[in-house]
Amino acid sequence: MLASIERFLHHLRFERQVSPETVRAYGSDLARFASFLRSMRGAHAALPAPADIDAAVLRAYLAHSHRQGHRKSSMARRLATLRSFFRYCCREGACRLNPAATVATPRQERRLPRVLSVEEVFRLVAAPPDSSPLERRDRAALELLYASGLRVSELVGLDRDDVDLEGRILRVRGKGRKERMVPFGEPAQRSLGVYLEAWAGLRRLSRRRSLPRAAASRPLFLNHRGGRLTVRSVRRILERYLRRAAIEQRVSPHALRHSFATHLLERGADVRTIQELLGHARLSTTQRYTHVNAAQLIEVYRKAHPRA
Repeated sequence: MLASIERFLHHLRFERQVSPETVRAYGSDLARFASFLRSMRGAHAALPAPADIDAAVLRAYLAHSHRQGHRKSSMARRLATLRSFFRYCCREGACRLNPAATVATPRQERRLPRVLSVEEVFRLVAAPPDSSPLERRDRAALELLYASGLRVSELVGLDRDDVDLEGRILRVRGKGRKERMVPFGEPAQRSLGVYLEAWAGLRRLSRRRSLPRAAASRPLFLNHRGGRLTVRSVRRILERYLRRAAIEQRVSPHALRHSFATHLLERGADVRTIQELLGHARLSTTQRYTHVNAAQLIEVYRKAHPRA
């Protein structure tokens, strides 16, 4: 079982070339499933082969996750991981049937994404001072997250050559390594321009510290050692400036992507255009932002109508 998991993760990383974050998420989900199997069979018992696992085992795993209080969205993601894993095992001849194919996905709660108001976003992107190269980097990163609706993994994956500063456009590699061109506005252009003046100096730090530097890779957003900024670092940056901007909402960097889509929709952009900008494969994924708009309409109605 463990050997099959390792081969599957290798397949994702090197053959399908999915993002490192996706590989980690799949690995974490499969490690949880292996831990559940070990608890069922005893700590010292060998794990079953993929061919020995049936739908009843997977349903027992979902029931176990439910008893532990995990959200239905987490359970659905883990089931999707198992479907992909067993589909791979079937192709490789490790099992004949995919046991996850007949297991129903838990019905999802429809939750509205968290968004910041326009005023809160403006306060947030203005929070980083301009006294050091890293603070200029922070402002440019926050501006670009909101200006282009990027995923955090897409932001940290940008290289210097992916930015056309004069044309105000980015070449972004999204999920499945699909490329798209995304515009950004003048405030992000100004912040990026200020940051890029210090970019070469930060980049030289990687040479001084003997960090590996691939000739073809020139990360746009750099850490204090001159290497590529990480997703975790962006989260810390956001938390710091949320406090400085006196925004009490606890939000993730993804909230800037949600805010980008919601604010476009509020100002008349059509859902199909927003889908292209966000890089969503399915329109249904983008349509959840119409629910945000509908919720705001209902709130205004209830506050304003005399007989609401």
